[in-house]
Amino acid sequence: MTTSTTRAHPPFNRLLLTGAAGELGKMLRKRLKPFTRVLRLSDIADIAPALDESEEIYYCDLADKKAVDELVQGVDAILHFGGVSTERSFEDILGANICGVFHIYEAARRHGVKRVIFASSNHVIGFYPQGQRLDAHSVRRPDSYYGLSKSYGEDMASFYFDRYGIETVSIRIGSSFVEPQNRRMLCTWLSYNDLTQLLERALFTADVGHTVVYGVSDNQNAWWDNRYAAHLGFNPQDTSEGFRSQVEAQPMPAADDPLMLFQGGAFVAAGPFGDD
Repeated sequence: MTTSTTRAHPPFNRLLLTGAAGELGKMLRKRLKPFTRVLRLSDIADIAPALDESEEIYYCDLADKKAVDELVQGVDAILHFGGVSTERSFEDILGANICGVFHIYEAARRHGVKRVIFASSNHVIGFYPQGQRLDAHSVRRPDSYYGLSKSYGEDMASFYFDRYGIETVSIRIGSSFVEPQNRRMLCTWLSYNDLTQLLERALFTADVGHTVVYGVSDNQNAWWDNRYAAHLGFNPQDTSEGFRSQVEAQPMPAADDPLMLFQGGAFVAAGPFGDD
């Protein structure tokens, strides 16, 4: 899809990327350019200035419904990566992750946007034991307030497709970093190249309805089965095996460490927050 013809004549006029100041947002800023004439970048944190007329910078608090409505006006599709990306108190999660995803879908409805890519997370199934094979139909077991917010976002996506015909690909991102950082990530790692390919397939595949797909590279011991997202044609090319020796040289965690027990790793044990 990313051909010279695509670059010369991008299929989208304007794409919106929320969370553009985050690590994945900064990485995707360049990689999404071939797909759109204008890339609208949004965050509440500082974003590097626009390089040229192919970029627009919007500062927006996702908890502000009116601001989100203005943010979405004029875009063709939304890549929603914005929000709190770590486990925090429920009050901290509520505004950006729960109210924010509602505001995104309401704005999409109001402005006729028919495709959303929702950055969901493996933390919607984080309380499953490591090694158990899961697919998109497995019952969700959120491991945190963060995981609950992503589970809510998937339900929002399903509702807005059934009610209003807004299609969504919800990507349950594993661990998307330059390289895996621990033993758990040998199973959950998603390379930047594979994430980019998955976003391309999510943007351009017709008739996705609400599709849930696990965002994971072709790792040897992956726990997740994408049979119900086969229509996307996602074919990961990278694997964590090249990093195995350096990861396994790290000290072995204790047997009862959540990093060794649960698919969500340390998120299952974060908090509680606000106790005296």
